[in-house]
Amino acid sequence: MDKFYKETLHKLEAEISELEIEGDCSIQRIEVTIQLIIDCLTEVKEFVLKYGFKSEKEEICFFREFKPSIVAKLIYYNTIYKIETKKPTEKKAIKKYLKVELKKLKRYFKNNLDFYKYYRTGNASLDGRLFIRHNHDIKLCLDTYYFQSDHNFATSHDYKVAKLIANDLIQVYIEDQLYNTTNTKSNDLHKLKWTGSKTALTELIYALYQQGVFDNGNSDIREIAKYFESIFNMELGNFYQTYLELRNRKVNRTKFLDGLREGLIKKMDEQDEK
Repeated sequence: MDKFYKETLHKLEAEISELEIEGDCSIQRIEVTIQLIIDCLTEVKEFVLKYGFKSEKEEICFFREFKPSIVAKLIYYNTIYKIETKKPTEKKAIKKYLKVELKKLKRYFKNNLDFYKYYRTGNASLDGRLFIRHNHDIKLCLDTYYFQSDHNFATSHDYKVAKLIANDLIQVYIEDQLYNTTNTKSNDLHKLKWTGSKTALTELIYALYQQGVFDNGNSDIREIAKYFESIFNMELGNFYQTYLELRNRKVNRTKFLDGLREGLIKKMDEQDEK
């Protein structure tokens, strides 16, 4: 059963990716994507109703992890479809419209803060009540959606998980649209200057080089270094020597990268608590 779920999800994501390669987020492409997700959900529902689950653990896993990962895509693309079809044409009006949409997301987040904390911290103490069918508790602030759904293919909180996942993606989409609305001309962008240390930038460059993220891993390290020097308006000097010094460190060889990771996780945790 687990194999079926993973293969189905992988196939859906591959089909969506193939559509996204074709171009921008056009209305027609979103319509096709939504239909793909609906067809996938129909296939999964038929499978669940036919074979059921071997255990409560398997059922909880399905409704806490697998189904929400598909439904989240449906919520995301359907929301983007609504945003794009209702979006005004005038620049100021677009900005105002997008900010209103952003406020809706934040309002939903605040209204469901307790559940967000429960899910994002990996808490499982209530999973038997939240992700088992025909086991709802009205005291747990259920969405109206649940009462209208097929209870043979829904639990009280699987949709809320999907909404949580989708809202994160929608927020990124809206913020990106707001940025593009504000910064329409690339010539108006201020050229950034690297104000960190040369050692830190060298550490970052070598990490990116090692991951092969430029030109499918075919770019030379010197070529990458020269590019960074150009866009950040600075001289790295002998970056080979700097890298050797990093390698020879006895403690904390990746100090800058570790700091990036810790800082980002801290920021995410702080936003989860808002």
